[in-house]
Amino acid sequence: MRKFIDYVSLFFKGMGMGAANVIPGVSGGTIALITGIFEELIDSIKSFDLTAVKLFFTGKFRQFASHVNLSFLIAVFLGIGVSILSVAKLFEFLFANYPVYIWSYFFGLILASVYFVGRTIKKWSVPVIIVFIIGTAMAVVITVLNPAAENEDFIYLIICGIVAVCSMILPGLSGSFVLILLGNYELVMIKAVTGFRIDILLPVIFGAAVGLIVFSHFLSWVLKKYRDETISILTGFILGSLAVLWPWKNPVIKTDELGNFITKANGEYIIQGYERFIPDRLDLTVITAVLIMFAGIITIWLIERSVSVKE
Repeated sequence: MRKFIDYVSLFFKGMGMGAANVIPGVSGGTIALITGIFEELIDSIKSFDLTAVKLFFTGKFRQFASHVNLSFLIAVFLGIGVSILSVAKLFEFLFANYPVYIWSYFFGLILASVYFVGRTIKKWSVPVIIVFIIGTAMAVVITVLNPAAENEDFIYLIICGIVAVCSMILPGLSGSFVLILLGNYELVMIKAVTGFRIDILLPVIFGAAVGLIVFSHFLSWVLKKYRDETISILTGFILGSLAVLWPWKNPVIKTDELGNFITKANGEYIIQGYERFIPDRLDLTVITAVLIMFAGIITIWLIERSVSVKE
């Protein structure tokens, strides 16, 4: 039985997942994994099966709540929802005004996660090492793909919801970054969330709900049957995602066949990728960014320590 303070803790872990899911390159699944709720989250989502449907529609709500671990899910998803609605506007401001600093913090956050997630692997066998390399390579390849164009088609938005939510719960694969590749990150995570565009949000949420329930069954099965291999490939995903988070980068603007910049209807340029670079001088901005990077590392260490003490 959980106490009230435990649900408060779950709420804040959900907020951490929600904040991570807003940021391209950061996965809410990573936060769930390092805060110790990943497996329970997957198993709870997976429990929405025919038994759950039968319990619900026969009025056995108490048994239904127990079967699906409803109190746990409410606490976590309430935190995710509150975080997405509140953090979206904050990150919009931070990315517009302090991009290097916000990228630095999350680079440190995810860099530390590679160690803390990887150390939960019980035995580093040859298959475990191979899937780690595969996971890293897959994440790196995803980062260099060119994004599609923005699309408000109803079916496409459902597909966006399905694909994005699967990557959101996978540590190391960012749902927001997948939305960038699908061309709909700004439409869904910025315009629709901050402007409460129900016509955009409803099909995305529907697709996310379907994808989450179906994918959770598969993920729960592989975690139980091939735990070390699963954690290993997820660790590789996390390591490979660092390429997206590198703080120092210049946007590459999409051009047409004649080399002219392509713009959206509102006049904004379309960014198709980034050119990453290493700063050529050690100025105050670079020093501050490195310190913020270490702050991200310390944040993960504190989270990991609090989870270990609780256990």
